[in-house]
Amino acid sequence: MYKKESLFATLSRKINVSSDFLFLHLFFSRKKMDKKTLRQEIRARKKSCSQVQLRDESARIMRKLEGHPDFQRAENVMLYASLPDEVQTLDFIETWRDSKRIILPTVTGDDIIPVELSAGSTMVEGNFHILEPDNHPYEGPLDLIVVPGMAFDRHGHRLGRGKGYYDRFLIKYPDVKTIGICFSFQLLDAVPAEPHDQVIDEIITIYSEDLIP
Repeated sequence: MYKKESLFATLSRKINVSSDFLFLHLFFSRKKMDKKTLRQEIRARKKSCSQVQLRDESARIMRKLEGHPDFQRAENVMLYASLPDEVQTLDFIETWRDSKRIILPTVTGDDIIPVELSAGSTMVEGNFHILEPDNHPYEGPLDLIVVPGMAFDRHGHRLGRGKGYYDRFLIKYPDVKTIGICFSFQLLDAVPAEPHDQVIDEIITIYSEDLIP
């Protein structure tokens, strides 16, 4: 269980973190921002990272997810097909699609519709240039939902891209374990949260133990 201390204190105590990361943590934690401003800051930070940095950090995050007991136990896993600025999941999906039932989100109107990536289905580009399985909607059970985000905090609050897709989707699955995955600079002490924002059960990043609200 994550002890309720400053994330800055935890990281500086446990590991040797770059001064760049610690500066960003202090900047985001101490400066109160609205959601729009915080999204702009996170986008700017992503652009300042090289593709090699994001790829390498993604690989480390996905290895942690792969070894997580909830992932190992799960038979029906909802992942997401990553955009270039998100924790990269595409290789992970290909690795596990024959061993687990992999479900991916598709966007229809204002809603996320889960679709299975079955053995015979291919990936096509959908809304917002996101890859989606060319298959029928999945109506079966989910054991685990892996969630992307612009930012997360140590209480499980999540900042999305502003459309509310995941908030509307996750409220339908209150009993399914949710894990957020993010780059180190996306994990903050606090993000702006509203009553309708869905809380994530656990956050995985590279510079901490798994965080449980």
